[in-house]
Amino acid sequence: MDGKVVIITGASSGIGFETALDLAKRGARIYMACRNYEKCEIARLEIVRKSDNSNIYNRTLDLASFDSIRSFVNTFLDEETRLDVLVNNAGVFYAPYLLTKEGHEMHFGVNYLGHFLLSNLLLDTLKKSEPSRIVNVSSYFHFAGQINKNDLDSRQSYERLTAYNQSKLALVMFTRYLAHQLRCTRVTVNAVNPGNVLTNITRHLRVHRIAHAVGPVLSTFFMKTPRSGAQTSIKLAVEPKLEFISGKYFSDVKEEEVAPQAKDEQTTEWLWHESLRLTEMWDRSA
Repeated sequence: MDGKVVIITGASSGIGFETALDLAKRGARIYMACRNYEKCEIARLEIVRKSDNSNIYNRTLDLASFDSIRSFVNTFLDEETRLDVLVNNAGVFYAPYLLTKEGHEMHFGVNYLGHFLLSNLLLDTLKKSEPSRIVNVSSYFHFAGQINKNDLDSRQSYERLTAYNQSKLALVMFTRYLAHQLRCTRVTVNAVNPGNVLTNITRHLRVHRIAHAVGPVLSTFFMKTPRSGAQTSIKLAVEPKLEFISGKYFSDVKEEEVAPQAKDEQTTEWLWHESLRLTEMWDRSA
């Protein structure tokens, strides 16, 4: 990865941190895109120390704000002329009902819509940097997801897991549709399932508190470590054999089939155009 430029969202902890650390050790220039600047700076310094790579940068990105996303992209494009890998890793899970700055339900807004906008804003740079890659961190929970066309933001009714499942299904559908749009380029996009990983994303679950109470050794019996959970993302970012593989879904570093509803072309196309409308990206053509 010497000389490669990489953006990783949510890189200050968990899977994102381990992905950033691994790629930093391989010589990549890493842009850690995080909401909390102070927390990210602590993580950045740790990565620099462990990797002996000083080309690690802390940049503020709040995926719950379209303004923040556009500001991040503008700053990045002022600093770099290329982008080799974009890892859309950040996310929220099982959160209480909250809204993004634009008024979207938090799971849908952060896990999916924010990364949809970020990826589209960076597409031109990714194309100029071919061969390049997008890695979308989804979840096995997308199998339980459904796209609620009449209530994407869960305003009529809200259930935490249902909202999360929908956001991760949307991310898989986005992956497949964007891969089709990019079929004549050397930009690939794939989705990954990291598995059940003990990170801060599970902080709203009782199992998270129990796992930390019994200690990291015992917790690994029923949940992956962040390092283990990051392996699929890392493989999708670096494996030479995957240079021409796009629109696929990987779990435990192996390619697997997506949920049947993720193959619904009519709903996928509807979601794509609705997402363009919601993010005011109507003029974007992949």
